[in-house]
Amino acid sequence: MSPTEAAPGDLLGRVVRGISRPGPAVSQSAGGSILAQAASSYAKRPVEAEATIPTGFDPRAASLFEAVVEAAFLIANADGEFDEAERQTFETVVAEACRNTVTNELHALVSDLRDQLAEDGFEDRIAAIGRAIRLPAHKDEVLRIAALMAHISGGVSQSERDVLDMLARGLEMPPHAVDHALALAVSTLAAEE
Repeated sequence: MSPTEAAPGDLLGRVVRGISRPGPAVSQSAGGSILAQAASSYAKRPVEAEATIPTGFDPRAASLFEAVVEAAFLIANADGEFDEAERQTFETVVAEACRNTVTNELHALVSDLRDQLAEDGFEDRIAAIGRAIRLPAHKDEVLRIAALMAHISGGVSQSERDVLDMLARGLEMPPHAVDHALALAVSTLAAEE
């Protein structure tokens, strides 16, 4: 059973559904969250032999997708542990939230993110996200999705809250942005029950 097919009260399924839907900063007529929308372009990323063939690939959307996934990835790594079970859960949640358009590409992206985090640390990775995400609505969505990811374990730990605070600062968001994102996550998850 996939998370989106899980019983309505299932936390993992509720997180997936919350992430896949657009947040209040995005037009409700959008075809899904910014993550889901950007995933469709990311999946069209050309391989070397296809580089000159028109594919529908949008490098800005791909960059947005990578930044949103990285923000969620940093939350998943906030406690300093990211074992194989956590990785599988993380990849499943992201893939399902993106309507399984990036299933094949996601494992490689998570491997790259893991290497980058080990090499650069949280502060540098958050700075990279801040450089990639410039629009206010995108910043709100990144923080909203990260806050939803923080709830996967059943609540937000202090280490996850600390990373959310760092992320908000890196995105140059106001001090109350994390509280707002966490409150929105709680109301989204409650509405999904």
